[in-house]
Order: sequence, then structure tokens, then C-alpha cells
Amino acid sequence: MKLVGKYIDKSGVGYVSLRPEDNEDMWHLYNLIQQNDLVRAPAIRRVQNVSATGSTESHRVRLNLTLQVSRQASSGSAPSSSAPPTTATLHISGRVTSENQHVKMGAFHTLDIEPNRDVRIEKIDGWDSIALSRVEESCVPGRGAEVGAVVCGEGTAAFCLLSQHLTVIAHRVSASASGTSQHEKAMAKFYMTVYDAFIRHIPYNDPSLRAIVFASPGWVRDALPSRGDKLLAKSLREKGLKVHISSAHVHSLVEVLKSPEIVAQLKETKFAREGIVLDKFFKMLGSDEMRAWYGPDHVCLAADRGAVGTLLISDELFRASDPKTRKRYVSLVESVQQKGAEVVIFSSMHESGQQLNQLTGVAAILTFPLDIEVVEAEEKEAAEEAARKRQDSEEEGAVG
Repeated sequence: MKLVGKYIDKSGVGYVSLRPEDNEDMWHLYNLIQQNDLVRAPAIRRVQNVSATGSTESHRVRLNLTLQVSRQASSGSAPSSSAPPTTATLHISGRVTSENQHVKMGAFHTLDIEPNRDVRIEKIDGWDSIALSRVEESCVPGRGAEVGAVVCGEGTAAFCLLSQHLTVIAHRVSASASGTSQHEKAMAKFYMTVYDAFIRHIPYNDPSLRAIVFASPGWVRDALPSRGDKLLAKSLREKGLKVHISSAHVHSLVEVLKSPEIVAQLKETKFAREGIVLDKFFKMLGSDEMRAWYGPDHVCLAADRGAVGTLLISDELFRASDPKTRKRYVSLVESVQQKGAEVVIFSSMHESGQQLNQLTGVAAILTFPLDIEVVEAEEKEAAEEAARKRQDSEEEGAVG
């Protein structure tokens, strides 16, 4: 993502102009653009002109339009079936807020935002810390796929590319290997198909690719062929890793990312950190449940008591259409950070983020144990006490 222009005052009011360059940049825009934002981008509008003789002439006009967003949608290929799609195009719909000679004020229009086209975003309620940090993160140069993974079973293979925020399934291979007489021939053909797909879909010679992982439940990962390509042999020797997983499903990428081999090689990457922290949370939930809380209400209670050591939160929560809901989660993150706790924002386009979404999207590892029932009882008692004091003050005012 290229930062074309930016002006934001101390109160958070202002605009940011960005130029997306790839699918991950489109994912960042999908998270940045919220309902009621003002978005300005190029558009093509069909215009009809009527001549003096009454004939009608139609032509297309390229112009820049500013909309107040009422809805956004996306089109393209989805990287995984259970997550929102990552696309090459975002469709932003809303009413036009700046009039020109071709489009009237208030007219409804849809902007198609594509890579390499500038888009300007202005937030009416101001830019919060989460949105600004995403802008900064998206503009860091040199990003790209950092892990290429082949998740395979007997007769199945999925080719995945993992970047900081996305898990993209680039290709799938499926072959029938039933029957004893034709089994060996079918598997040999399958291996060659996997090899050809690997060459096409995994950029093994890309310097930004830090690891190439072959993962399977059994022996399939060891039987994959590698023909006499010197560049491939060099890349596999330097980056190649073979990891055991419990199933051949893409969800097993979570197991891959927390394996000791991967952790040692990718410990500084965002998605590896997500997998490590989520695994730590589940282990804490099993061994000391009073130090592993999840759910918005419970985590906020723990944060109020200064008990949160690590906050796990999904970026999906910051896409809430209700501004109050978004502000609640932004305030939670800021309050926890101010108290010195670690905050890990999970991408819902990674398997770890999808697992966290199944736990309401927010969880916390506490620095000391808290009993939920005791805390809720204290909160109830405090609320009743506040209500009694309010009632007494109102009665005193009425008597006076």
C-alpha cells in the first residue's frame, strides 16, 4: 500500500489517501472503510446527451466521486470458505456528497475500488488508534507471502500462501487413490500433479518467502517428488520444513504455525505470534481457567481490575456497523495498553483468527486468577449500592 496523502489533526479529524497494490492491501481497505465514512475514488458514469433535434447520445465519463458509505461488498476468490473473501475489488455504495456536472448531490452510486487506484478516506467521527495503526502497518514496504505451505493427505493437497494478514488457498489438488491394483499408479500420478502445482503456485524462489512447509498426517509429505531443478533444490534445502499434523484439512495450519520448527524460523512474524498466543490461551484455559477469560463482558471486567496480561482480539470486531460497539473495543485495547499489557490483534483471515472468532472474538490471559462468579457478584453489589445512593439523593432533593 502506498500512502499518497494524509492530514489528521490532533482531534483525529482528517483524511488519508491510499493506493492499494495487491489483495492484502484490499483486505486492509475492507477493514478501514466503515459505514458513514466519506470515500473518494475514480468512477465511470454513463452520461446521455440530448441534441437539439431530439437524438440521444450516450457515452462514458471518467470522474472522481465522493460517497458517504452505506454499504460495502467484495467480489473475487475467497481464500478460505469460512472467512470473509479477500478480493481484487471492493464495491462501496452510498450517496454522493459532492456535486458535479454529471452527478447530482444525493444520487446513489457504487464505487469499484481496485488495485493501483487511489482512494481517499475521511472519517466523520475521527480516526481512532486502531484505524491509524492499520494504515501505518499496511504501508510498511516489502510485505508479501512469508510462508508457502502444502497441506496434504493421501490423494488431497492444498497450496497455501501466508502473509501477515491473509491465508490464501492458491490451489487444490484432489485425486482418487482407491483400489489396490491401481493404487501405486494413481499415487505416482498424484505426486507429479502436486509437484507441477507446487512449481506454479508457490513462489519458492521469492526472497520474501521465509519457509516452505510440507505438512501431512502420515508419510505423504516424505514421498513428494523433487526433480532436478537447481533453484528448487536450493530453496528447499534452505527453507523447506516437514511437519506432522493431525488431519489433512487446511485448519491444521494452526498446528503447523505452533510447531517448534516453524516457531524457531518465524518467531518474529505476526501470524506465528497469533498461533503461539492462542495456543497459550487454550493451555491456560485447560490448566487454570481463572486466568483464561473470554467474551466481551468478562474481558472488560478483567481489564477494569488491571488483571489482563495479554489481550487477544479479532479484527472482525472493529468492523462492527454500530459505532458504539467499535468504540467499546477500541477503548478496551487502549485501556489495556495503557496498563502495560500485551495486545495481539488477530486477522480473521488466518485460521487462528477464525478459531478466536468462535470464542466471541475476544479473550484474555490474566496476570493473576479471578473468579468470574465472585467478580460478577461484586459488580452486582456495586450497581445496587450506586442505585441506592442515587435514590437517597433524589429523595433528599425532593424533601429539600
